[in-house]
Amino acid sequence: MEVTNRYIVTKTHIDGALEESHFELKTASPALTVEPGSNDVVVKNLYVSIDPYQLNRMKSYSSSKSAIIFSIGITPSEGIDAYGVARVVASGSSKFEKDDLVVGLIAWGEYSVVKEGNMLSKLDPMGFLLTHLLHPTGFSGLAAYGGFFEVCQPKKGEKVFVSAASGSVGNLVGQYAKLFGCYVVGCAGSKKKVELLKEKLGFDEAFNYKDETDLKSTLKGYFPDGIDIYFDNVGSEMLEAAVANVNNFGRVAVCGVISEYTSGKRAAPDMLDVVYKRITIRGFLAADYMNVYSDFISTTSDHLCTGNMQALEDITPGVENIPSAFIGLFSGDNVGKKIVKIADE
Repeated sequence: MEVTNRYIVTKTHIDGALEESHFELKTASPALTVEPGSNDVVVKNLYVSIDPYQLNRMKSYSSSKSAIIFSIGITPSEGIDAYGVARVVASGSSKFEKDDLVVGLIAWGEYSVVKEGNMLSKLDPMGFLLTHLLHPTGFSGLAAYGGFFEVCQPKKGEKVFVSAASGSVGNLVGQYAKLFGCYVVGCAGSKKKVELLKEKLGFDEAFNYKDETDLKSTLKGYFPDGIDIYFDNVGSEMLEAAVANVNNFGRVAVCGVISEYTSGKRAAPDMLDVVYKRITIRGFLAADYMNVYSDFISTTSDHLCTGNMQALEDITPGVENIPSAFIGLFSGDNVGKKIVKIADE
């Protein structure tokens, strides 16, 4: 059986601002079978996760050494892999059968050939939407859970600030913090998002950072007694302003620095504040916390089932729309987790 497979590639390395001209929609006619003796798995892609860190894989090695060490760089004109949900079309592996639903590394395309040993597993929807496997019960959720509970080590009643709070990780962090018993303030980039944080997700307060000219003073207004925990998804001036307001022995979890991915702009916290206030600043990856995966799934599933936690997802249809969906992350177009739907379930 042969079909036409459409998939997205980059034309060149991307070391500056993103443009749609950096991407190309290619077509091919792959045979949807596996060779005898092969352990490959052919899947039809259903949903693919759209994540800012992918941009660092698209940069030239010299401009993104850390990202390339963490995850293999993307070569221009070759396929782009990402976390997603798919259905098995053909399998040479004893672990998978035709029509199995799977989750793991698949392509920014309509079909993927997954080599044995690549991250792929049968999925258990646990009664949730398949998209939830990419968000609250996926790696975005694990990043939020591990970053907040393991890195930040919260105590009930502490004061928490979350940047990019309407994004895929930030919205979950804020909800975990509220459910745990903290006072939570988030920032986002529009009035609509601010209202959503307070009215739907239960944040105590929220503000539009684009309306503020002095972030340090703004945070002082929301945290007159200081910040105990800052969950950073932004970096740059936001990190600088937050650290200026962090209390003695405060904790800063650095999940992402999206403001620095395209601009090349850098800002740094006052290191005297870090020293004299004994602030802990720690970067982390979701995969660091596989040791708490079962607790994460149990806790998050309970919150979702009871309605105490909301899955904020922003879904765009069509493989051809992956580039625009990806670019939109860097201008704040998404509300919640950005996902592209490739095909019907």
